[in-house]
Amino acid sequence: MNKLLRTVFWRPLLAFLFVALTTHAHAQPVLRVTAIPDESPTELARKAAPLVKYLEAKLGVKVEFTPVTDYAAAVETLINGKVDLAWFGGFTFVQASARSGGKVIPLVQREEDERFRSVFITADPAIKTLADLKGKDVSFGAQSSTSGHLMPRSVLLGAGIDPDKDFKRVAYSGAHDATIAAVAAGKVQAGALNISVWEKFVADKKVDSDKVRVFFTTPPYYDYNWSVSAAMPEALRAKLTQAFLALDRSTPEGKEILDLQRATRFVPTRAENYKGIEAAAKSAGLL
Repeated sequence: MNKLLRTVFWRPLLAFLFVALTTHAHAQPVLRVTAIPDESPTELARKAAPLVKYLEAKLGVKVEFTPVTDYAAAVETLINGKVDLAWFGGFTFVQASARSGGKVIPLVQREEDERFRSVFITADPAIKTLADLKGKDVSFGAQSSTSGHLMPRSVLLGAGIDPDKDFKRVAYSGAHDATIAAVAAGKVQAGALNISVWEKFVADKKVDSDKVRVFFTTPPYYDYNWSVSAAMPEALRAKLTQAFLALDRSTPEGKEILDLQRATRFVPTRAENYKGIEAAAKSAGLL
């Protein structure tokens, strides 16, 4: 009886332990990556694919791209440890830093992000200056977007124009490409967005630049970066940083990734670069 009980009890337990240990032994480390959804999901996935492959080779771990539904989700997934690396705009980095008590570290940014700009576009011939937006329907991107909302709003406020009081209607398209579509379709009379998305649409002839035009460009500011949690081991942070810095347009792989990221190259960055964004957010009542 005792022998039977031992057999009934121990065999299933030993089988469970064997499976658990075998699974653990073959488990592969995974680096989880996300990005603010400032463009369509298909475009974000297209941009991520070669970068994921490159990082896997450089780091020697599996890399997975995890899309999120909105800007707030990108912030929360990083600070809650659900992803390890996030592509943030300047404002979402500031939000993540504030939410985490300063425990989010920006590693690199594109060279273009040291002097980034936003553009205001319109298809209305009567709109020539920011003042002409009064009484009009105007679209921003996502509410947490640096280049699609915060900095354009900051510029408007500096010019004595309060969007919430002076515009007929304030719309939020959710993404830069959606803002272009809204202006082109006449759903709004004007919109503000990321200059690199606008230039990409013009270059690819996805917008008729004879009908939709830029009428104002903001002064430059620091914007996007790749950020990690301060909990990430320093050695891994260093390897990640070096992987981005090593991207070179002279190689087919480097050119493909940099072109998709709309980057000349990646350069190191630091939290202090985003103090201007933080100040603009507080001044606009968004932080």
